[in-house]
Amino acid sequence: MKEYNPTWDLDSLFPGGSASQQFRDYLGQIRTEIKQLEGQFTTLEVGVDSFSTMLSQFIKELEKTMFKLREAGAFVSCLSAQDVTDEGAKTLVAEYGTLSASFNGVLTTFMQKLAEIPDEEWQATIQHEALQEIGYVLSEYRNKARDLLAVEQEVLINDLAVDGYHAWNQMYNTIVGNMTVEIEGEEKIESYSIGQASNLLTSSDRATRKKVFDKLNDAWNKQASLFAQTLNHLSGFRLQMYKHRKWENVLKEPLSINRMKQETLDAMWTAIANNKQPFVAYINKKAELLNIDKLSFYDVDAPITDHVKKLSYTEGAKFIMDQFRSFSPKMADFAEQAFEKRWIEAEDRPGKRPGGFCTSFPDSKETRIFMTYSGTASNVATLAHELGHAYHQHVMNDVHGLNQRYAMNVAETASTFAEMIVADAAVEQAETAEEKKALLEDKVNRSVAFFMNIHARFIFELNFYKEREKGFVSPARLNELMVEAQKEAYQDALDEYDPYFWASKLHFHITGTPFYNFPYTFGYLFSLGIYARAKELGESFEDDYIALLEDTGRMSVEELAMKHLQVDLTKPDFWEAAIELCIKDVEAFLKL
Repeated sequence: MKEYNPTWDLDSLFPGGSASQQFRDYLGQIRTEIKQLEGQFTTLEVGVDSFSTMLSQFIKELEKTMFKLREAGAFVSCLSAQDVTDEGAKTLVAEYGTLSASFNGVLTTFMQKLAEIPDEEWQATIQHEALQEIGYVLSEYRNKARDLLAVEQEVLINDLAVDGYHAWNQMYNTIVGNMTVEIEGEEKIESYSIGQASNLLTSSDRATRKKVFDKLNDAWNKQASLFAQTLNHLSGFRLQMYKHRKWENVLKEPLSINRMKQETLDAMWTAIANNKQPFVAYINKKAELLNIDKLSFYDVDAPITDHVKKLSYTEGAKFIMDQFRSFSPKMADFAEQAFEKRWIEAEDRPGKRPGGFCTSFPDSKETRIFMTYSGTASNVATLAHELGHAYHQHVMNDVHGLNQRYAMNVAETASTFAEMIVADAAVEQAETAEEKKALLEDKVNRSVAFFMNIHARFIFELNFYKEREKGFVSPARLNELMVEAQKEAYQDALDEYDPYFWASKLHFHITGTPFYNFPYTFGYLFSLGIYARAKELGESFEDDYIALLEDTGRMSVEELAMKHLQVDLTKPDFWEAAIELCIKDVEAFLKL
């Protein structure tokens, strides 16, 4: 079997890492192009006969610069993740932030320019042959502009956000990157990064899990006052911005970003809240299998047996490609290319950022995947998940740049679909009854994560914002809010909760997307509908799936679901049916 290298190749993009002169030159090109875009606004005169043609030309230049900026942002994020001590990468993060703010200023001004066009004239404008395919996004820009402040104020917000908003996220990442946890091993005390220590929470030994959980919480507790600052100040910035824009609902921005209606979100969470009992029964059964009275937070991801074989990185890659091929040969070919060309950073080593992600390089038409792989079934599923993200971008490479900006909820659909293919195959191909039980349990536990863990994050964030509107929320109160949310989401099925989850979960401190939680659950349930359709259609599914992915950046999720699945997401029926599929997995597990 051919061996695959678990480290990524960034030099093929820009040689020299954070010291790359080629990348410095690339940033200079972006800076020049942004200045040129700013100058082109003088030629965009609404009402003249040639406006549609001039607009089309401006958008071509905007698309080109947008691709370069995304390329630069992806490279910087890769450098920061692979080595949290890389000072050069930290400098580039700040430099990229300034460039991004400048471009956002251009984009905001452009959106305001579109908002000035009278409605009748606008309909004629987007019928222009060069603009028809991006009509949805342009109309979205126009509508968003009408929700914003005057252009000068919005540009000022973008500029101030570099050091007054996004900097809090960078501060959080810097603190976490420097944190270590000392854990006593069999022979000596070992020092672990936060990411490495977190991996030990899946140990089969409960004493180890408890020890690691306590050590991690001690570490989070020591930094709690700092993390309370990062969380309070980035949320405070948002709330001030919303106040001046006269936005009364904190969900307005995340729902808009996800092109999703409040009715859809409510229907999803209501369906989940009404169907939690089977998952509580699963939690109780798992406690019984682990010989404890009640699971604690650190037991939820514990394996129920040691009899699940680990797969090397190469074995995991081969398994993923084989399963992808049964659903989509094109997806399998893409995955093979990613492994062959070393687009994946999976080595288990210190100094890496915790967690995983996939990022796109639209100018090079490549992607990169970041994770830490140690051979578990969960690692294989995560690798498949990130490859699903990468394939989504791959099929979008030839779509107009403005139509490539699909939302997080549909991004999580593609990734979760890929993960589901692999998880199902692992269960079906288990060599022993014990292994099958363990793999099915891992699959059910994924539902628990989306229906309970993610739900707890959503409840916490909603309640946190209500209190933040009144003033600074202390670390002690943040702990209380977190435990209250977890108790509600888990139906009080656990014995011990994780009060510092607000500090340890990076997603609460991300500035790019507020409420970085519910899109995961949406993607999970929406992908179940796609998965059911894939099984039904067989070989003819591949082209239908690609068509759905290509549409993800140019319509609302409700329109996407109606067009490709013929379902209404604002009604509970779809969500109930998807949850029922997960309940069947619980029933199968309980029978075993």
